[in-house]
Amino acid sequence: MNSLDIRDIWKSYTLRNKKKVEVLKGLNLQVKQGDMVAVMGPSGSGKTTLLNIISGVDRPDKGSVYIEGNCVSDMNKEEMAIFRRRKLGMVFQDYNLIESLSVKENVLLPMILDKKPEEEQEKQAKVIMEMLGIEDIQDKNITEISGGQKQRAAIGRALVNSPAIILADEPTGNLDLRSTREVMGYFSHINNQLSTSILMVTHDTLAASYCHRAVLLKDGEFAAEIENTGARKEFFNSVTEMLKLLGGEADDLL
Repeated sequence: MNSLDIRDIWKSYTLRNKKKVEVLKGLNLQVKQGDMVAVMGPSGSGKTTLLNIISGVDRPDKGSVYIEGNCVSDMNKEEMAIFRRRKLGMVFQDYNLIESLSVKENVLLPMILDKKPEEEQEKQAKVIMEMLGIEDIQDKNITEISGGQKQRAAIGRALVNSPAIILADEPTGNLDLRSTREVMGYFSHINNQLSTSILMVTHDTLAASYCHRAVLLKDGEFAAEIENTGARKEFFNSVTEMLKLLGGEADDLL
């Protein structure tokens, strides 16, 4: 069973001038368990819309999204909210952490909302925070830690309920080079150790180079797909060249 199965997804929006704009045009994508996939492409290519549809924030005009065999496209808002909390891990560019809570409380938030037993929460928090190297800052306020540490806390929150897949939206967008390498190293570690599937929307070629494959989205369609079959540096160079050939913007190559 695939962790994620996107089947013939179409999405359009109607502008104020009543002009209809096709954003996604018949997309198909499968992410197997343990896959780590980057979705790349120029601004306006439909990456964020695709992520919103996968996560159930938005609905497709046509087509279906399956996560571990569950058709999320058919769920109502309440069903989707519960499913998202239990089966999806979400990581964002701006972290989306709650500043009034400690690092540990932010990591545990999905389990707290699900009213999991306290003993289970403590056990899971210990494992995840040790894995991400944030056990020594667990009692700190979010305002007291660095950007890289915030993103690691956000990854911990995404991982705490053992999700079917982690969806990451520009997870290195606010990080410097050192923190980017650090955070992507932790993503790779989670992927390797736990076989957690990860779908990452990113402009960052360095971040994409840590993935098993990169899918390039342009004008609402998948224009190319590159498999990582060798060293990470070779994959980085291949992705960079493909973006150039497809007319990617300068920002896509940073």
